[in-house]
Amino acid sequence: MIQIDLNSDLGESYGAWKMGNDDQILSVVSSANIACGFHAGDPQNILKTLKQAAQRNVAVGAHVSYPDLVGFGRRNMDLSYDELFADVLYQISALQGLAQVAGTRVKYVKPHGALYNTIATDLEQAQAVIDAIQQYDASLVLVGLAGSPLIPFARKQGLAVVSEAFADRAYHNNGTLVSRRLDNAVIHDTGLIAQRVLDMVLKGGVESIEGEFTKIQADTICVHGDTMGAVQMAQEIRQTLLAQHIQIRNFVG
Repeated sequence: MIQIDLNSDLGESYGAWKMGNDDQILSVVSSANIACGFHAGDPQNILKTLKQAAQRNVAVGAHVSYPDLVGFGRRNMDLSYDELFADVLYQISALQGLAQVAGTRVKYVKPHGALYNTIATDLEQAQAVIDAIQQYDASLVLVGLAGSPLIPFARKQGLAVVSEAFADRAYHNNGTLVSRRLDNAVIHDTGLIAQRVLDMVLKGGVESIEGEFTKIQADTICVHGDTMGAVQMAQEIRQTLLAQHIQIRNFVG
């Protein structure tokens, strides 16, 4: 049976600031990227989301970030190796402690925002992230941008890596994401998004903004939980996949 993992960024509420629909999204996805407090999420909300994930048998990953609460982790930061290594190590460790109390455990790491995009091509910063993961727990899996230099770089060092594609993001014909600065970077048509996800799974790619079929290696597909209509989008994707007898299953077993 064909299978695919659906993941979403969760646990991002912070104090009085509520973000996303964690409870509803967790009923749809198979993996949850949980904020670790550096770009979003406070301990109480993080713990709550971890408990909800554990109840639904959804795999948990550390959504590590630059220390950038004000910018929601979307601003580039020129950190030294030692700073970034310690920051990533700290976040994984903190989330694992909360996860243990919640009745689950961290099984993978997915960097967030600017850190995610930076280490896709900046292998010096990528090294700090890889080393932090391996020195904490070499069995953890790294989630990285499909087609990026990070994927083979991390695998050569013995780290398990899965390639990620995005359900609602537009792609260029070279496999890169269309910049969010452009109006057509994010797709909002729920039916179209579901069809594109189906194409990723069955055909191995999607139509680029240039109008060409573009190969995208998708081991896991991100469904954003904080955009308008996120729950409906996620449900439509799930129903479309299940209708084609595609199993939704996390990549860590």
